[in-house]
Amino acid sequence: MASETTVQIDSSEPATTGEAWDAIIRPAVGWNLVDLAELWRYRDLLWMLALRDIKVRYKQTLIGAAWAIVQPLATMAVFAVLFGLMSAKATTGAVPYAVSTYAALLVWQLFATSLSRSSASLVENQNMIKKIYCPRIVFPLAPVLAALVDFGVSLALLVPLMAWYGVLPSWSILTLPMFVLIAIVAALAVGLWLAALSAMYRDFMYVVPFLTQFWLFVTPVVYETKSVIPGKWQFLYFLNPMAGVVEGFRWSLFGSTQVPALGLAISTAMVLFVLLTGLAYFRRCENTLADWV
Repeated sequence: MASETTVQIDSSEPATTGEAWDAIIRPAVGWNLVDLAELWRYRDLLWMLALRDIKVRYKQTLIGAAWAIVQPLATMAVFAVLFGLMSAKATTGAVPYAVSTYAALLVWQLFATSLSRSSASLVENQNMIKKIYCPRIVFPLAPVLAALVDFGVSLALLVPLMAWYGVLPSWSILTLPMFVLIAIVAALAVGLWLAALSAMYRDFMYVVPFLTQFWLFVTPVVYETKSVIPGKWQFLYFLNPMAGVVEGFRWSLFGSTQVPALGLAISTAMVLFVLLTGLAYFRRCENTLADWV
């Protein structure tokens, strides 16, 4: 059901103490893609869903939140050895490969984790969706907020890693929150599409792991754009929403190269496009989600 809530009172009789009020929930009309006021009223539910996701993820685990560090660290090590054996030049050399790749993996892991859990959120919460009313967007939004915990834990290791290699941050690190915000908006944008599609067609849940794996290799995570992609193709390459985000994240940390302004602008425009269309599609499906999940 949609998110506009109205209160209807029978005015034919005077109001008395204890009179029953009927809250009638009707679909919103027009181009109201998200009701921020209603979402704020349900902020406690959003917080509880995010907290539950964090607790479930680390319940009965051996090393707990350290998994957030192990995954990008192991991936970085594998690709460092692989490119080393092939004598391939995957970076410009301005920043050591281990530091550059680990930094890119941080923002990528934030995106991939958020997308994976957000896309399955409606199916996983189908009992709640069928029994109570709340803005349905809280279900794909909560995993995105929960993924920030993993990001914070893995980001802590980047500080000693940069110190070990003698890499100092520049003033551009002040823009770091902007790129983190764009990354989580991108995850939510794609997650809205996949969450609605997965609720209606279960085979989309099997598409997500393949999609994220494929997306990793077409995003400059284990390589830098300038080292692999020819200049004449970079305009098309940055149509990938995460390409500009990853390169911008690197620049914000190290500031060793010129900010990829054009690439970032193209990728950000794609993020906004996917977000707006995702919100529109999600709201269109919202009234019938309880029948599909």
